Amino acid sequence: MVTTCPKSRIQVSQGAIGTIGGIPQYRVQIVNGCESICDSIHVSCGQFASTKLINPSTFRRLAINDCLVNNGAPMKSGQVISFTYTNTFKYPMTVTSSMCY
Repeated sequence: MVTTCPKSRIQVSQGAIGTIGGIPQYRVQIVNGCESICDSIHVSCGQFASTKLINPSTFRRLAINDCLVNNGAPMKSGQVISFTYTNTFKYPMTVTSSMCY
């Protein structure tokens, strides 16, 4: 059964954590703040790219401004997915859609 949990309850936060070879590195944390399990979590991500490989099961760009979290698999309530990326600038990211049940 699909429940209503506002996408704003799935939080995306990120911050600079240093540099690699002079290129800024950022840590991203995605937290399911819903009281239910959510899957198919999509994030707006511009033309996201990283000079450091990110496990595509964790986070990957499907198209311009559409990235998939956790390979679309369920995230439990309170679960955190995190990864780091390197690029000359930080990509703004917000949740655009999810399915919660």
